[in-house]
Amino acid sequence: MSMAGKRRYEDGCAFAQGLDLVGERWALLVIRELVFGPKRFTDIKRDLSGIATNVLSQRLTDLEEAGVILRRDLPPPARATVYDLTAWGRELVPVFKVMGRWAARSPHLRGGLPLSVNAALLSLTAMFRPGRSKGFEAALEMRFDGLPFTVTVAGRQLAVEPGHHPDPQVVITGDQNILLHVVYMRLPLDEAMAQGLRIEGDMAVMERFATLFPMPQPAPLGAD
Repeated sequence: MSMAGKRRYEDGCAFAQGLDLVGERWALLVIRELVFGPKRFTDIKRDLSGIATNVLSQRLTDLEEAGVILRRDLPPPARATVYDLTAWGRELVPVFKVMGRWAARSPHLRGGLPLSVNAALLSLTAMFRPGRSKGFEAALEMRFDGLPFTVTVAGRQLAVEPGHHPDPQVVITGDQNILLHVVYMRLPLDEAMAQGLRIEGDMAVMERFATLFPMPQPAPLGAD
């Protein structure tokens, strides 16, 4: 169904009209998978394993018609079609941080489910607590699914960008979900490495980095 044929809220509120654009099931997760750069259809399908092929096709079409994403062909030798966020679509990125932080307080939060690479990295940006990073600066390179990401902490801010860092203090390679067990579940580094996470560099920096992401307290049920 194209944007023209979609059911709408017919509500003057801009928030409601935003939901007209990105409120369909899977739409925001498709956007999430493009936050750190363009992907092919097959890459998105792999990282959203529960989505049906026809549903993904429809969401991509809807989001492209809405102006949130764009489709382009890579030049030779790649010869591939990829999807990417438009500049306007990229303005949604802070929404994932706010929503992730809010949802982490759910009394019904389900832990232990695997996260895609993009979901894991956005999770770090949502759970980062600036007050814990006072006096701490670090540059890490994380390599997940064969892709490098630069993670920096400076000025009580955390930034995640795709690509290699020229001189990282720590290099992490392996399964992003094991890293999340380190930062959220306090899995000791030696146990994480025994499970296959490779950590090279300054272990003191890594140990301090792992303390910057405390999970918030669940919201009490029935509270005012």
